[in-house]
Amino acid sequence: MNPETDTSLHEELPEHLDDDAEEVEAQQREVPRSGPLRFARMTGSSIAGRDAAPWVTDFLNAAYYRRAVESREVDDLRFAFSVLTTYWYNKDTHRRLHLNDLAAFHKAYGGERLVTGRSARGTLSRAQLEEGAARLIGDWFPEAYRDDARRGWGIAFETVADREAYNPERRHVLARLGELTPESAPVEEQVWHTYPPVAMPSAEAVIGALTRPETWPDYASEIGRFTPLKAGGLADQVFEIEVAAGTDSGRPIFTRGYVTITQLVTPDDPEALAAWFAALEDGLAKYGENEPRAVPEGGTPLVGFDLTTHQGHFMGNGHNRLLLYTMPDGSAWVKAAGTWDPMPWHIDKAYRIAGREAQHAFWGQGEVERLSMLHQLAKQIAS
Repeated sequence: MNPETDTSLHEELPEHLDDDAEEVEAQQREVPRSGPLRFARMTGSSIAGRDAAPWVTDFLNAAYYRRAVESREVDDLRFAFSVLTTYWYNKDTHRRLHLNDLAAFHKAYGGERLVTGRSARGTLSRAQLEEGAARLIGDWFPEAYRDDARRGWGIAFETVADREAYNPERRHVLARLGELTPESAPVEEQVWHTYPPVAMPSAEAVIGALTRPETWPDYASEIGRFTPLKAGGLADQVFEIEVAAGTDSGRPIFTRGYVTITQLVTPDDPEALAAWFAALEDGLAKYGENEPRAVPEGGTPLVGFDLTTHQGHFMGNGHNRLLLYTMPDGSAWVKAAGTWDPMPWHIDKAYRIAGREAQHAFWGQGEVERLSMLHQLAKQIAS
């Protein structure tokens, strides 16, 4: 679904959002549909304007990235993102964050960054993050963030009723969402790659978590997060992916992309499930370079889905897959497997400089828990 051509998004929204949608559509008309310029403009987050990027980045650095690696707690980063997202959601104007929002954040947090007795200079401890959030948003926020019933889409809500009333299309219309861009190069030129599998506490827990897209921000890692942009479950869901590269240096580079779940297979349709996994195994065997099987011999496929890119994605044209399987010993595993066109020069250069290691770590390669969404998923559903 493309907000540039489909008016249903705006019909579902309250009338007071019309002005915001018109502003976004005007900006979208200025953005090229493909090529280096569109790619360059896919930075940061859809809820923050370009004039807000410096102070938003500075806030996230103080909350997490400026800390020494050994003292980082990923949930502190998720908390900081939730502060930003909840503040945006609660704004009366329902527009992106801009430079004029800096004053409110400085009032809530500015002085705390100089209190060296509570945290290293220029950083914020978790206690300082929570105290500032209470000043910025409301005393209820820290407790609401810890309450699964009042947290969703990366937002903490004052009441359960507020959570149930949330309309994710509000963020959807802010996204510069282009057409779907699945791989289209000759299949022998495409890149087929699998990542190491990550052990999960149980298959049932994984299915319960992943089929509730509103919880995906709870599994965000140091270098990436998925936020759903539509109501409902996995089928046809659209995600905004925010990615940070260069995080070890404390000076992250942020970009974003969009994907849509274009195919979902489960045991409810055994034929479709078998065909999807068979096609993946065949492609890896024929076109992968010494790639292992997606599901090891003896494994039982349970769930698989395709995440197809939209224009401007930081990996170019293609699609990734997430798949769940179990082994005879009862263990459950999740892994990613992608298929991509050769990257255009501007994407390939950026990917080689800042993206390759982050992409691999995000899907579990290297087994660094704080970097991998799949390791964070396993950790969260086990707790």
